[in-house]
Amino acid sequence: MVSLTRARPRTCANWQRTLNASLSAFVSRGIASSSSPASLPPSHNERPCRIAVIGSGPAGFYTAYRAMTKIRGAKVDMYESLPVPFGLVRFGVAPDHPEVKNCQDKFEEVAASPDFTFVGNVSVGSPSDHPDGGAVSLASILRHYNAVVFAYGASMDRTLGVPGEAALKGVYSAREFVGWYNGLPEYANLAPDLTQGEEAVIIGQGNVALDVARMLLEDVDVLRKSDIAAHALGALSKSKVKRVHIVGRRGPMQAAFTIKEIRELIKLSAVAFHPIDTALIPSDPKQLPRAPRRLMDILLKGSPTTPSPSSNTTKSWSLDFCLTPKQFLPRPSSPSHLGFTEFERTSLSPNPFDPHAYALGTGAAVQIPSPLAFRSIGYKSAPLHEFADIGIPFDAARGVISNDGSGRVQHEERTRGAAMALASFPGLYCAGWVKRGPTGVIASTMQDAFATADAIAQDWAKKDVPFLNEQGDGAAAGWEGVQLETGVDRANVVSWEDWRKIDGAERRRGRPIGKEREKFTTTSEMLAVIR
Repeated sequence: MVSLTRARPRTCANWQRTLNASLSAFVSRGIASSSSPASLPPSHNERPCRIAVIGSGPAGFYTAYRAMTKIRGAKVDMYESLPVPFGLVRFGVAPDHPEVKNCQDKFEEVAASPDFTFVGNVSVGSPSDHPDGGAVSLASILRHYNAVVFAYGASMDRTLGVPGEAALKGVYSAREFVGWYNGLPEYANLAPDLTQGEEAVIIGQGNVALDVARMLLEDVDVLRKSDIAAHALGALSKSKVKRVHIVGRRGPMQAAFTIKEIRELIKLSAVAFHPIDTALIPSDPKQLPRAPRRLMDILLKGSPTTPSPSSNTTKSWSLDFCLTPKQFLPRPSSPSHLGFTEFERTSLSPNPFDPHAYALGTGAAVQIPSPLAFRSIGYKSAPLHEFADIGIPFDAARGVISNDGSGRVQHEERTRGAAMALASFPGLYCAGWVKRGPTGVIASTMQDAFATADAIAQDWAKKDVPFLNEQGDGAAAGWEGVQLETGVDRANVVSWEDWRKIDGAERRRGRPIGKEREKFTTTSEMLAVIR
């Protein structure tokens, strides 16, 4: 169960009064404690279930698909702040992994349903955050739906908090870099300088770190046929990076990368893998369970070639274990630019072979020349602007919305005996990374989203579980009601048909140069296609 923030305790009735006070026009009299089912209509199924999904990535689409399958007559409106859908499938999956993007075919099927509406280029929050599009308040959405699903992913990254991290040029986050080479408008102008030297450091040993390393080491001609952004292809073709260190504070037995990712990196043509320290691997890997045994076998076997003056390799990489970052140091000749990354050597307790071993500092310092460094220690979700006003608890430490594990948003409630208990907010749910943290792959996100949709369906089937806007004779108005209330400019809203036009234009742009698509990397370019 997700831990709760230290919110002031409130009963469900108190929460309703607080919400009404902070949102003067909030029409939510249907929100009631589950202890008073008499205030509900005889059955939820007397009217369609109107669901708002905030976020159009895999979590949002899989939740929509499952809910529309499980709840007869369910209608889903999906809100996306960008003019284009698919979230990390479009902007997070590595360009040389097109097979991972096949889930878009299923999402296209969902969008083809007459019960689905895509509301693109509309953010949920302050208009100042979205100058090129529309914006609606969360309060307005709550007034016009029976259920709201937060599936907006992780828009921030975790920081190291070490000296030089924010001050020196040449230090980037992996999230920024991934967004940059995938054409995310937010980072289209990142312009990382890959010409400052031959060495690069990546701090973190998850799959994203390996993706970043592969982009730096891969033959540019291989990337030309992918959907990598044109500006990234140009920068990578001029890159001087030849040596990449992928650094972790623990050892290979505790590493977060998967077999598929490490094998792919090892098999890069004309790229050598530096042998790892065998003292960090059990002397008899055959005694290990199947998954770690296979992983250790791959690491011990290494690449077909090793770095040496006589080999034909021009690039190489290594997994540097048992190092924790301490500071980024400037280049002596240019104090504003990164020159070195300093680490502290660690030891593993209770031993290096324990999968749960933790790192202890030894005091020994290690410096790696690195005019280029990437922080790849995880993504992080952030609360929406109105969460605090409405009283939706957000666990800032973990970067998740407090929930029951099945996706029901929860809060603390004082019972009649003055004891504290957990209660679910009527009609509020979450899915994906904002529900469980930024872990897993698309397949695990699908299962997580299905669990949330199943929770919605189970609640909707019961007569005594409250939802939003159930009192009165009128059904929830959905997007039509939000649009009428907020007066959002229709010219700013991107429909699914509009997205199909953008999609077609990108494909036509890519065809002459042998690419599946040439992405638009600014919102204005995308909107120009449909205007």
